[in-house]
Amino acid sequence: MEKLQQIQNYPTEIWLALITVLLPFAAFITNFLVVKTASRMAGFVSAVCIFLSLVSSGLLFFKIWNHPQLHVQTLWFQIGAVKIYAGLLLNNLSVLMLVLVDVTALAVHIYSLAYIRYDPKFRRYFRYLSFFCFAMLALVVVDNLLLMYACWELVGFASYLLIGFWFTREKAVLASKKAFIMNRIGDLGFLIGIMILFAHFHTFDLIQLFGNPNNFGTNNLSGTWLTIAGLCFFLGAAAKSAQFPLHTWLPDAMEGPTAVSALIHAATMVAAGVFLLARVYPVFNPEVKTVIAITGSFTAFMAATIALTQNDLKKILAYSTISQLGFMVAAMGVGAYSSAMFHLMAHAFFKCLLFLSAGVIIHEMQHLKEKLHLDIDPQNILYMGGLRKVLPVTFVVCVIAALALIGFPLTSGYLSKDSILIQAFEWAEGKSFFFKIIPVSILITSWMTAFYIARLMFKVFWGESRLKQMVPTFQPHLSAEKKLFTLPMLFLSVFCLFPVFSLNPLLYEHSWVFRGFLNADYFERENIYHTIIPAAVNLITIPVVYVAYLRYARQQVNWFPEHGFLFKLSYNHWYIDIFYQKQVVKTVVWFSKKLYAFDRLVIDGFINLLAKAGLFLSRISAWFDKYLVDGTVNFIAFRVRDLGSFARSFQTGKVQQYLLTMLLFILGIYLFKTLI
Repeated sequence: MEKLQQIQNYPTEIWLALITVLLPFAAFITNFLVVKTASRMAGFVSAVCIFLSLVSSGLLFFKIWNHPQLHVQTLWFQIGAVKIYAGLLLNNLSVLMLVLVDVTALAVHIYSLAYIRYDPKFRRYFRYLSFFCFAMLALVVVDNLLLMYACWELVGFASYLLIGFWFTREKAVLASKKAFIMNRIGDLGFLIGIMILFAHFHTFDLIQLFGNPNNFGTNNLSGTWLTIAGLCFFLGAAAKSAQFPLHTWLPDAMEGPTAVSALIHAATMVAAGVFLLARVYPVFNPEVKTVIAITGSFTAFMAATIALTQNDLKKILAYSTISQLGFMVAAMGVGAYSSAMFHLMAHAFFKCLLFLSAGVIIHEMQHLKEKLHLDIDPQNILYMGGLRKVLPVTFVVCVIAALALIGFPLTSGYLSKDSILIQAFEWAEGKSFFFKIIPVSILITSWMTAFYIARLMFKVFWGESRLKQMVPTFQPHLSAEKKLFTLPMLFLSVFCLFPVFSLNPLLYEHSWVFRGFLNADYFERENIYHTIIPAAVNLITIPVVYVAYLRYARQQVNWFPEHGFLFKLSYNHWYIDIFYQKQVVKTVVWFSKKLYAFDRLVIDGFINLLAKAGLFLSRISAWFDKYLVDGTVNFIAFRVRDLGSFARSFQTGKVQQYLLTMLLFILGIYLFKTLI
């Protein structure tokens, strides 16, 4: 009764949080148990539930944002003297992620109603999608590391189901396995980090662990164990957010439905890694932060160089996601916590929009492939061109999203990316040359971002359709873009513009997201970086885009020939996948075979030898038992029986026989005495 009364006394914010999280789970259960297999009602149920979840999270956002955090918990279980509590933690980080997940998820759900409409596994798709959203929403509001880990695993499991949704395709099955296995490496690090903290503090509670600034210092957890714990948590985040060297699963994850790719790359799975860094940020000491900054900046640079030469539309966007996640991770490493969260939110919208646009483009190319009876890959941009006249709405929203990705003025990307670049240069100020490489590499990466997304746009939307080279009579016509495609994209395009985040289009310090994670006294434009960096980025970006236009739209220059070492290095993903396959996987398989042989020949051989020896000894024991022990016992029994039978033969009941027997007995004794 006390617990029931306690639950009834929870504030409105807690009920809103529970509604936000549980509505997608209710959609999952409904679609699993109630909706019939052939029914299209599953999509409607999931979309309505995610819409109501968005309404709830929106109300919760306005109640919590920039207000004191709210934390409620109840006893979960007890082991000895250790009590484990479970509850909800609502602060700026939690409610921002709730809204972000719900907004992008709603767009994906509406888009999926048309995208997956004719798929025979329609109901299964929306079951998985609802479960995916539930796992991510739960992850961002739970108040202890143990529950976080459970939700973390649910997010990974749901992504495994969605990446391998088309399980009849071998590539999709392999991609889902690859994502699952590579994330297990990070999950092991996450788990070890949790155990280190629990061993020291005897609690999983986030407030008790990270709410006290004295927990991580000279008086408490410090030195080597603090560094190890920080690196373990970062390993978990690196795998989830596809950071080098655990990044190769993400491009392969494009084998799933494009709408799933939009959600994974926007605000769910890959965002979970950055969210983890934000949640446990106090555990990172300067040494770990340096490792995080180096890893993030290198990943951003490497992925951008790979995206320069790829021809698969979705893989270009996948490597773009890896690169942008590198920006966020590097920001965490240089101490730009608020900028990382700002870019996470801005990136979620324009990257989700780019993937949804890619889905429309691929859908149209698939239609043309079937119509013209061509044997082409509908995702290959080399077969595209001139689609701005065929898909005008998709073209417009794609331009907006691309400008945001580039970081063009008046877009959200301009504000969030500049904030990372400026704070990275401020962080490197006064440090050695080695540390200055980090902000410089991020700056170069931002220019490469402009080039590869410009290359994609010009190859897809400008020029003439490459299909004309294969079918000279082909004439492209305006396509009837479905409203269930265009409405979510138009909705997301609004979030790619600066007014959503700041009324000042040039100063990131005025962004409400940025302010939500900093103290008020931080907002000072202290140095020249605040002027030089935005100017440098845009002064170089415009010529870079123009060069891409000349090369890929007008084809007037041939400055980037598709041969040579650097091209091959980029086109083959820095040979990292090949290295993993030929060295790591091959070595693991070889070692596994040796272990199997050792197990079969040595361990199993020894066990089998023991078994045979035991069997031999048991046979000897059985023979000894049967012929000696049992034989002796049986011999005595038989002799006793025979003696009894002999004695019984004298008991006839005849007096004459008794007298004769007595006479013979006495005669026998007499003879015996006489002879002796």
